[in-house]
Amino acid sequence: MVEYARVLHVVQPRDGGVAGYVAAACADQLSRDWDVAVACPPDGQLAAELARLGVPHLPWRATRTPGPATVGETRDLARLVRRYRPQAVHLHAAKAGLAGRLLLRGRVPTLFQPHGWSWLAAEGVLRPASVAWERAAARWADRLVCVGEQEAEQGRACGVDGAYVVIRNGVDLRRFRPGDEGARRAARIRLGVPAQGPLAVCVGRVTRQKGQDVLLSAWETVARQLPLAQLALVGDGDLLPGLREHGTPGVHFAGAVTDVRDWLVAADLVVLPSRWEGLPLTALEAFATGRSVVASDVPGLSEIVAPSVGALVPPERAEPLAEALLRRLRDLDLARTEGAAAVRHAAGFDVRRTLGRLAYLTSTVAATRGTSLVRSPGVPALSPREVR
Repeated sequence: MVEYARVLHVVQPRDGGVAGYVAAACADQLSRDWDVAVACPPDGQLAAELARLGVPHLPWRATRTPGPATVGETRDLARLVRRYRPQAVHLHAAKAGLAGRLLLRGRVPTLFQPHGWSWLAAEGVLRPASVAWERAAARWADRLVCVGEQEAEQGRACGVDGAYVVIRNGVDLRRFRPGDEGARRAARIRLGVPAQGPLAVCVGRVTRQKGQDVLLSAWETVARQLPLAQLALVGDGDLLPGLREHGTPGVHFAGAVTDVRDWLVAADLVVLPSRWEGLPLTALEAFATGRSVVASDVPGLSEIVAPSVGALVPPERAEPLAEALLRRLRDLDLARTEGAAAVRHAAGFDVRRTLGRLAYLTSTVAATRGTSLVRSPGVPALSPREVR
């Protein structure tokens, strides 16, 4: 029996929802007196948040896409694993799942959490290759942790045979709270957004996945029919420069922010035009803030966006997206009614329950493999300085 716990989270996304999830999990596990560290890129919001929390950060310079660099990334991860000596490893998203499972091959208790399956982002011949990889690699994870029921269903439908556990994403209901009209006005003043006129907000990395290109096409219709309406795109990404060149009226490019709460409070509705998702935190944060949500009808979103809290529209189609936006931006009473229902809906996604289930699962997997997650008296935690 190992005397004390070392849990290593491995993640490539340095910002966005996955990064936020990892930070929250680490904060919770630290509060349980576990030794926790994270292998992730040294720049970005996640590294900064880990420093704030006092979580040891093991710099892992990994890129998002697979390729020749993966060999070196796996070698670098091997060095970090040898140095940290984890008794349980939690691999988050595609790149960590690739490098980590190639490296560990089940020799250390392993959780793999796709946060959206890798094949959803693949195109051409890479898609069947990604499916084949996930089928083969499933045997190297003690549990496949899915953020929603639909994500687990997608895996099973594609022949990924593993030990599935569904732990739905959650939202911090203490941080994300409903904002009244006074809070809305104050947030708009802080953000420099016009106090008058309806505001739609889209939060997320500006990438093909998140569908902001479809949203801008839809917004051309919205702007013609409702000239006072404003759209804020909050986030950064590869497609941002090209979208700026569109010159679509009424669009504000906010860029990346460390705290989205003001944008959600300022909004009349939140829009998620994604092409695919796991189970997006932005939607849950919008619910908790009391905002109507217009989203693509794709797995992950269709699991949580009920008719009472907003609307689902076909993905990659600008016309029905514009119609759903216009209906609510013209009728703010409807948006407010849906927002009130969203607050009640959010109560079922308390992140404390999510993190509690994750901690229980991690300890169960480690204990099954002969590892204790209770630190023995007199055994010190690893400090951030020791792992740099």
